[in-house]
Amino acid sequence: MRILGIDPGLRATGFGVIDAQGPRMSYVASGVIRIASGPLPPRLGTIHDGIAQVIEQYSPQCAVVEIVFVNVNPQSTLLLGQARGAAITALVTRGLPVHEYTALQVKQSVVGYGRAAKSQVQAMVQRLLQLPGLPSTDAADALACAIAHASAGSMTRAVAAQGLLGAARGARSRRGRMR
Repeated sequence: MRILGIDPGLRATGFGVIDAQGPRMSYVASGVIRIASGPLPPRLGTIHDGIAQVIEQYSPQCAVVEIVFVNVNPQSTLLLGQARGAAITALVTRGLPVHEYTALQVKQSVVGYGRAAKSQVQAMVQRLLQLPGLPSTDAADALACAIAHASAGSMTRAVAAQGLLGAARGARSRRGRMR
């Protein structure tokens, strides 16, 4: 499965593409969509168009977008939410299923600690994908989103293969959580 991870931002939106087959992951591409300063609508258009180009070039089968956290400045949170919306719109209008994880979930999955520093995320992404150098922080965050989703899917398949999920025990899943 080819997974596109997105780390939305109004100055720089990171993207990362990986291929996942079972527990194996391999790097495909990553980068940053640079957004010029100026009025908000054209900036959102740049994000949308940039994501559309990434989709066209790499043909992912699903996408993962980091959920915006509420920070001290509510205006910044609202603006970041709009950047996230532009990215999600580009994904959905091209028919991609979109999965969402919080930064805490992504860091927990990739580093093993939900409050890991950006440098720790970069180092683990480099190690997990066997990259020759550290990716930029925005690209690393996007790749980490894709890795988290690949890991979650791999774990779900492994548990299902062991017969721990299913009708025999009456287990059901809702929004990715077992009930």
